[in-house]
Amino acid sequence: MMDLEAHDSEAGYVGDETLDDGGPCFTSDSMNALAERRELPAWRSWDLLAGSSELDEFGIGWRPAGYFELPMTEEASVFYRENGYLVIENGFSVSEIDQLRDEALAICRGERGKVGGMPELRGDESDEEVLRQVLCIHFPHIISPLIDGCLGHQAFVDVLTEVVSPNVKCMQSMLFIKASGKPGQAWHQDEVYIPTRDRSLVGGWIAMDDATVENGCLWVIPGSHRRGVMYFQEWHGDDRFDCSHEATRFPWSNDDAVPVEVKAGSIVFFNGYLLHRSLPNYAQSGFRRSLVNHYMSAESLLPWYDGVNAQSGNFATLDNRNVKLIAGVDPYAYRGYSDHVGTHVRPDGKGGCGNFEYNKKSH
Repeated sequence: MMDLEAHDSEAGYVGDETLDDGGPCFTSDSMNALAERRELPAWRSWDLLAGSSELDEFGIGWRPAGYFELPMTEEASVFYRENGYLVIENGFSVSEIDQLRDEALAICRGERGKVGGMPELRGDESDEEVLRQVLCIHFPHIISPLIDGCLGHQAFVDVLTEVVSPNVKCMQSMLFIKASGKPGQAWHQDEVYIPTRDRSLVGGWIAMDDATVENGCLWVIPGSHRRGVMYFQEWHGDDRFDCSHEATRFPWSNDDAVPVEVKAGSIVFFNGYLLHRSLPNYAQSGFRRSLVNHYMSAESLLPWYDGVNAQSGNFATLDNRNVKLIAGVDPYAYRGYSDHVGTHVRPDGKGGCGNFEYNKKSH
């Protein structure tokens, strides 16, 4: 784990002339620099971070630290607490991922109900043409029983009850399509958009395709959550990213980041304070689809302003009740639940989750 008090532009993966097995290693640039120049091949990060270029029985490089399978272990929990993220491989089966891909297409074709802001279709578009029109859809679980069922998938329950609380609720889902040529999202922390009282927010990022440095996988700065500081966003004007703002003034550089390349069916869990981003999808073709759900402890209030629950003006007890319990008990069940958000396409340049005008059901 990296030193939180100083930059480390080498971050443990450059500077050596060879890997442990004698294979070649990049010697002058960080993985981030190589990726930004589009010179880092897919899956090469596994070799560099794991220190070996040997292949496993499936012809894939050995995984870096932070990759686990269920059941959860103490090692996985400790890794998450210290680094702010972990990967659960094979969290979703091949058949479950196939169903999610089919469901994404059905949603984009308007077969599951209204999606605010969805481009109109002529009716003769190919599947690829339909999918390429959309980068991100917020709250797809509202119109999709399949995705709604994914919120409480056993893999989420098993991990979140270990790293968050025995009592867990979900407040949001996002479906990313991200076709080749689509932009990434600049550095940010999810708690800036979805605040919790106890800093318990966790993203659960389901890879619906293999996610690599070429098609725009997640990048994280390990350990950046532990300061508990929100690095508020400022305008950046970089057209590589969909959102026009980026977290700044944090004590790390881009070279401290590591890519989180994962196979389809993996779930990346990350803390709401963890700095993360993605680069554009510069693959020649295809998609980097993912379903991202957000969770928190049920014990905490959710002061996520939505234009509805703040009318009393009592911000100390502000609690967005558009939530779904996925494990344990809800201490605030007596407050009831709300249904005032709607499924919608994220407008270009309007990243994040904080704009209640787009989130509200009437959109």
